[in-house]
Amino acid sequence: MTAIQGIEVRHLDLPLIKPYALSYRTFESFEPYLVTITTSDGETAFGEQHISPGSSSETREGGWSFLTSSAEAIVGSDINAVFDRLSSERTQSPVAASAILNALDQLKEPGRWTPENDLRIPVLTAFSATTREQIPIEVNEKIELGFRTFKIKVGKDVKADRERVQIIQDTLKNRGMIRVDANRAYSVNDAIELSQVLDPGVCELFEQPCDTDDWDGNGRVAKASPVPLMLDEPICSIEDIERASMMPGVGFCKVKLKRFGSLGNLCNAIEKAHELGIQVVLGDGLGSDINCYLEALVSERYLDRAGEFNGCFKIQDDSRILEPPLKFDGGHMVLKKADSLNLNRRVIDAQTVRVAIYGETEN
Repeated sequence: MTAIQGIEVRHLDLPLIKPYALSYRTFESFEPYLVTITTSDGETAFGEQHISPGSSSETREGGWSFLTSSAEAIVGSDINAVFDRLSSERTQSPVAASAILNALDQLKEPGRWTPENDLRIPVLTAFSATTREQIPIEVNEKIELGFRTFKIKVGKDVKADRERVQIIQDTLKNRGMIRVDANRAYSVNDAIELSQVLDPGVCELFEQPCDTDDWDGNGRVAKASPVPLMLDEPICSIEDIERASMMPGVGFCKVKLKRFGSLGNLCNAIEKAHELGIQVVLGDGLGSDINCYLEALVSERYLDRAGEFNGCFKIQDDSRILEPPLKFDGGHMVLKKADSLNLNRRVIDAQTVRVAIYGETEN
């Protein structure tokens, strides 16, 4: 039996290079929970997840409470038993539970979650320019960096959004593709109005125009949109993917590790989507290096489109939590064969908001 000897839980505050604006919140920093598990046979593994206030009903305080109470209870227990227990309990705080489950994933199957070869995995880029003058400058800069897929956030003003998207499409032309993401902010009518400017030759998809629970409203937009719709926040289970697959005009599902709990569950979800004929986009743009690393490994095995696991590249260089940090080159995340995860203790100590330790965490 491999038992949990100790577990450390940290709440971090990682400042961003520049503010990251969504329709419901602008982030100046990411605040992930970092979990470190040490086992009785001397192994150590890490998990990290970020609860985004406003994205769901899960709160940071609720997540911290779940993590600390769970950590205290599982010290001394077998890793397989803990994995099964938390898998059944994770609906209480899904993102927080994923941080522990992802560390356990790596302890249960250590050889599966390291790169077998040198990898270059395409990622998309965030896009912030808003004016007719700024847009061509940023497009050209991002193309020069190697990006070919651009994430365009909309949802605050449909008239201004239409104008901005049109300028971006006209500027980009055949040099790349955009994904337009409303983060649940539009009414059905505004979403349909926005969709009519989307050019299938430049726009890959229209993401989550209406509220999470408004399946009917999102379905009406999907039928009217000239580009496929992608559902994001509603996709938390295989049942959700099955429901999406029956909606005319819905061509994509967004999947994230933090919504499916374990790496195995995430892989199963992607396989089911492919079986049902639904295309998949993978990645959490609010994650730090550990989450991005794990999602990138899954993406490389199942997908060939740009991933959205780019949150780590939004964090200031001196606040990256891995040593060395994940590398970027020419529009790709770069992972080296047999790379292992090593924490940058100096950064983590400096960026810790609070910490809780249970059991023995030093081997």
